[in-house]
Amino acid sequence: MDRFRLLAVLGILLMPVCFVHSAEVDDRYIAGYATGILKYSFNQDQPSLNVREGVVTLRVADLDASEQAALVRIVSEIPGVQAVKLTKATPQAPEDARFSKPIQVAEEKDGLSTGFLPDGHLFKALLADPRWPHFSAAYRNYRSNNFDGEHIGSVSFGETIPFYRANFGQTAVQWEAGIQGGIFSDFNLGASSSDLVNTDFIGAIYSSLRAGRFSAFARIYHQSSHLGDEFLLRHVSDKFKRVNLSYEGLDLKLSYELPLGLRIYGGGVGLFHREPADLKPWSTQYGIEFRSPWRFEFAAMRPIVAADFKNFEENDWNTDVSVRAGVEFENTQVLGRKLQLLVEYFNGFSPSGQFYNEKVEYIGLGVHYLF
Repeated sequence: MDRFRLLAVLGILLMPVCFVHSAEVDDRYIAGYATGILKYSFNQDQPSLNVREGVVTLRVADLDASEQAALVRIVSEIPGVQAVKLTKATPQAPEDARFSKPIQVAEEKDGLSTGFLPDGHLFKALLADPRWPHFSAAYRNYRSNNFDGEHIGSVSFGETIPFYRANFGQTAVQWEAGIQGGIFSDFNLGASSSDLVNTDFIGAIYSSLRAGRFSAFARIYHQSSHLGDEFLLRHVSDKFKRVNLSYEGLDLKLSYELPLGLRIYGGGVGLFHREPADLKPWSTQYGIEFRSPWRFEFAAMRPIVAADFKNFEENDWNTDVSVRAGVEFENTQVLGRKLQLLVEYFNGFSPSGQFYNEKVEYIGLGVHYLF
C-alpha cells in the first residue's frame, strides 16, 4: 500500500502540468528564456530568434565559432528545446504569438555540435536512477533492518563522455558514441572510522541517438561489487557470506520528452558472463521526470521531480522504487553539469551490489552534478 500511495502522490504533483496547452506555452517559454540568454550573455539586443515546436532558430552573424558553440550548448539545455539551428540570416518575424515557422535559409546547423569530443549529450541523465554514473554525495537514513547500520553516507564518482557525434546524412537525427564509468560507495557513518561497506564499479561503452523529442541509449557494460575490509572483519563471527558479484550486460533505454519539462523513459537489461552463474539475467527499468520550465529567478533554480522503477527477475520481478525531488541550480554549472539538491526515497532490493537480495528502505538528502 505504501508504494501505491507514493505513486499517487507523485501523480498529484505532476498532474497540474498535464492540463496546459503544451506546444504553444512551451514555445513561448523557450522564446522568452532564449531571448534573455541572448541579451544578458551574448549582448544580442535585436530580435534574432524564432521557435516552433521546440526548434529554435538563432541568428549568429555577430558571434565567432566559440561563442556559437557555447550558445548552442546553453540553449539546448532549456527544457523543451528539441533542436537548435544557427543561421547567418535574420529569421523571419513571427506572425503571431504562436511563433510561426521560421524561414528556411542556407548554412543552418541542426542539433548539438558534431565531431570529436562534442559538447552536451543526446540522451539526458536519469535523475532518479541510483546507478547512473555521476558525481554525488548523500546521507541516507535506513528505516529498515539495514545490512550495516542506520546512518549511511553514499558517494559516487562517474561521468558519461561522448567521443564522437554526427548527423545521419542530411537529416536532423544525430548519433554519438562514447564511454561511461562510475564508482558507487557506501560508508557506515555510525562506525568509529566511517567504515567502507560496499563499492560497485561500472564501466561501459555506449551509443545514443536523438530525433527531435525522442532519444535512445544503448551500452555494453561491466559491473563488479566489493565489500569493505572493516565490514568483513566485523562480520567474521557471524560468517557473513560474501558474493563474488561480477557480470557484463547489454542495456537499452528509450526516452521521449513531453512538453513543459516532462519526460518518460523505459528499457531493459540482459546479463551475460554472470558470477554467480545462477544469477538471473533479465531486468526492466522505466520512469518519469519533471524539470519545471519555470524557475525561481532570485536564485536561478528550478524544481525537479523524478521517479525510477526497476524490476529484476532475480527478485521475482518485485518493483524497486527510487524517487528524488528538489531544485536544480543553473548558475553553478561545471562543464555543462548543474548542481542539484535533492531529497530522496528508496524502497526495494538494495542497489548496492553485494546486498542485491536484501530488501531496504531509506530516505536521504544529497547533492548531485548532472547534465
